[in-house]
Amino acid sequence: MISINEVIETNAMISRMNLDVRTITMGISLLDCVGGTLKETCDNIYNKITMKAKDLVYTGEEISKKYGIPIVNKRISVTPIALVGGSVCKTSDDFVEIAKTLDRAADKVGVNFIGGYSALVSKSMTKADELLIRSIPKALAVTGKVCSSVNTGSTKTGINMDAVKLIGEIVLETAELTKDQDSIGCAKFVVFCNAPDDNPFMAGAFHGVTEADCIINVGVSGPGVVKAALEAVRGENFEVLCETIKKTAFKITRVGQLVAKEASARLGVPFGIIDLSLAPTPAVGDSVGEILEEIGLEFSGAPGTTAALAMLNDQVKKGGVMASSYVGGLSGAFIPVSEDQRMIDAVEAGALTIEKLEAMTCVCSVGLDMLAIPGDTKATTISGIIADEMALGMVNQKTTAVRIIL
Repeated sequence: MISINEVIETNAMISRMNLDVRTITMGISLLDCVGGTLKETCDNIYNKITMKAKDLVYTGEEISKKYGIPIVNKRISVTPIALVGGSVCKTSDDFVEIAKTLDRAADKVGVNFIGGYSALVSKSMTKADELLIRSIPKALAVTGKVCSSVNTGSTKTGINMDAVKLIGEIVLETAELTKDQDSIGCAKFVVFCNAPDDNPFMAGAFHGVTEADCIINVGVSGPGVVKAALEAVRGENFEVLCETIKKTAFKITRVGQLVAKEASARLGVPFGIIDLSLAPTPAVGDSVGEILEEIGLEFSGAPGTTAALAMLNDQVKKGGVMASSYVGGLSGAFIPVSEDQRMIDAVEAGALTIEKLEAMTCVCSVGLDMLAIPGDTKATTISGIIADEMALGMVNQKTTAVRIIL
């Protein structure tokens, strides 16, 4: 039974602390869409996506109205396209045709983004994998809603350094081909080590081959809620600090589970996972950097930052697991530098450097996310940055990622 106090508390989280359901993501398997020709495959992909997701946006809007909970994005993730198009795509341009099909389907159903223009190459690359990777710059240049990812490493298999070298060149080419759109293509492309199959967040979402035919995953976020909770216990000891973060994460996750179960029931699609990730936005009060400062740091990047972030990440995960048996995806704290105002301030103050940021990625949920670098950076340097981050994920048995913007 939900008490009136819980309702009031949740309303305050939404109205004053930027709590939101960041995304409802429908995962759709395209393994049964492979046809005898490229056209047949594209037609099958379009028809399945538009059939399965036809009510996704409407359902999200109705749930948001019913509960008063902002649902910011409605998205789709699909089976990695390198697997789906492998038998019918003989050139990179063939894969671009599938990207265009995904974009048309996303436009038709009205979602914000569609992820899964992806390849899984942690051990080696097939010809199809390589063709897809080489097609990424053009695919992201000619589409508006398609997001792409490549998994280049895992703890079990190591790092595919040939793929890492190639991707450094791909990032530069993507920036060049989308330069008339502020190189937006780079913001829609991410490189992973130990990529999860059930991540609902873009740009790295794809529908893993071990997943059901169609599922609903929900990503929920609330850095502002955690910061407000910590402000209320300012000056208390670390035990109180940890318990406060954990209890707050519990409450946030319960909101996500409510939305996920409602969406699942309305759409007639199984409920997959809830991803509780503290994903900051440029809005004031919606910053992971502010949480770290509330814990006691002068700036993100100051001595103690890695320890504070590790504690935050650990307590968020524990609170999420307490609230739901279906926590998955990335779940934890994101540190996208160019999307978090206090981290931007830390960079400008000289407190946060790329070396310190790499250390922080050892204990956060993802990695070097939305990292802006000079436009004249060499491809080999980009590959080196990616390789370093992949190594951290491989050795520490965790998901790491790189999303570089030029």
